[in-house]
Amino acid sequence: MQFGVVGINYKKAQLDIRDKTSFTNAMKIDFFQKAENIGVEQVMVLSTCNRSEVYYFYDIEEQRKQVQKIYTEMFPDISLEKYLITYSGKGAAAYLFRIAAGLESLVLGEDQILGQVKDALEYSVTMGHSGKELNKMVRDAVTCAKKVQTELKISEKPLSISYIGIQRLKVSCGIAGKKVLIIGSGKTAALTLKYIFENHAESVTACSRTYANARLLHEKFPKIRIISYEERYEAMKDCDIVVSATASPHLVVRRDCFSPVRPLTFLDLAAPRDIDMAFAEEPLIRLINLDELQKIVKENEEERKNLVEQGRVLIDEDLQETLEWFRSSRMDATIASLQQRCSAIVEDSYGYLNRKMELNQREQKLLRKVLNASLQRLLREPIRELKQLNTKEEQEEFKKLVEQLFQI
Repeated sequence: MQFGVVGINYKKAQLDIRDKTSFTNAMKIDFFQKAENIGVEQVMVLSTCNRSEVYYFYDIEEQRKQVQKIYTEMFPDISLEKYLITYSGKGAAAYLFRIAAGLESLVLGEDQILGQVKDALEYSVTMGHSGKELNKMVRDAVTCAKKVQTELKISEKPLSISYIGIQRLKVSCGIAGKKVLIIGSGKTAALTLKYIFENHAESVTACSRTYANARLLHEKFPKIRIISYEERYEAMKDCDIVVSATASPHLVVRRDCFSPVRPLTFLDLAAPRDIDMAFAEEPLIRLINLDELQKIVKENEEERKNLVEQGRVLIDEDLQETLEWFRSSRMDATIASLQQRCSAIVEDSYGYLNRKMELNQREQKLLRKVLNASLQRLLREPIRELKQLNTKEEQEEFKKLVEQLFQI
């Protein structure tokens, strides 16, 4: 039995292709049934915005080819061959371990994928298309991923400009108890507002060139006060922090239009800039812009990459244990048959001796125990050797030999 992966991900397939290859639950069930028809009974489908992948166990090479064919035929309107990724054996197992740990994610080290992997396995189990091997592989990958997250904390190195900007504000002037003005009404402004409230600002005012867009922000954040765009300079006089995140091609806050009378921190999240760089010369002003923030993003990206390499080392260690289990588990049926044969011999011998000898209850128990221990001792070394066989070919060869020798 071999482990395999087939599918597409963000590394080879652009967003419009990924959108067209997303699995619905009905499609997953359809895939499960088609795989079962070719003898592939253990299948898991992982379908997210960044990947559409199938993980499965197969017995022969022809099944692996057929699973790939089923996958491509699920999306007949798209020629998927050039986008497909395929792995088998150790390569497939290592890939799943990296996936679960976030090392194959668009944002390195993100931890959302771990929950998605667990959900994918749960769905396969619920639909009756998982088994001992798939459960073991996925659960070991999840356990390893949790260890990587706990020990390396890769996701704690933020890459979001908004989040990093908020962290810089907390260091520069603090947010709790401060009065904040937000200029802009797009996604960046909305995300920044969320962080501002999480950090317990005293009050938040917002404005936008389009007043209607500002009102939409108010629907998401009822506690904010909306003012007109033209009132922004007047509002700044009473603020501790001004965050600007617009798509304007021109400066939104000009030095010649505003003279600070109290300490004020500007956070400029726009490109091109919203805040006049001349403010950087003002002693009462602390100006944080994208140049400063992107430097931090780059540093965090480099640190994440270094941590990812450490994560690969941790994964290799745990992966070896999982592969060892799979190697030895191939001989489980043979070992179980040996144990059953041993038990049968013990019972036959015990029954014969018990009939020929007058034994009390204590002696009967002792006799059975001695017979069983003797045979177990005889089998201990052969069983140990069977578990240490590395290749499938060796295992098949010794399996036949054991079956002939012990008549099982």
